[in-house]
Amino acid sequence: MKTSITLIFLFFIYTVSAQTIKSTYNLEPEEEYDNIYVQNLDTDSLSTTFAIWIKLQVKIHKHVNHIENVYILEGTGEFTVSDSTYKVKKGDLIVIPKNTWHGVNVSSKNPMKVISIQSPEFKGLDRVFKKD
Repeated sequence: MKTSITLIFLFFIYTVSAQTIKSTYNLEPEEEYDNIYVQNLDTDSLSTTFAIWIKLQVKIHKHVNHIENVYILEGTGEFTVSDSTYKVKKGDLIVIPKNTWHGVNVSSKNPMKVISIQSPEFKGLDRVFKKD
């Protein structure tokens, strides 16, 4: 009985501590940056979540092994996915399949702020920039 109660207690602590809630309202870069600032919000073996601020652009690139979901919190721009370009704004969600060329040019006066969720865990090893 004691063992069962201990296991239930440990499982409860694990599941509660595994949950993460982050507010996006007050997210700000922690230092000055030229064009792109990336803040890792959470990561595990299944996914990595970033807050990203972009002043000008993210050059066309792809992630060979990652699916990426980009949710725009602030700003406007033109987002390229594969051979199509879309005008994007606050509230838009862009779903980028793995091995798909993509990038963004910011058109707003203030930086674009996005949440990027990549799956599986992003370690920066499969990003390939397109050669001009």
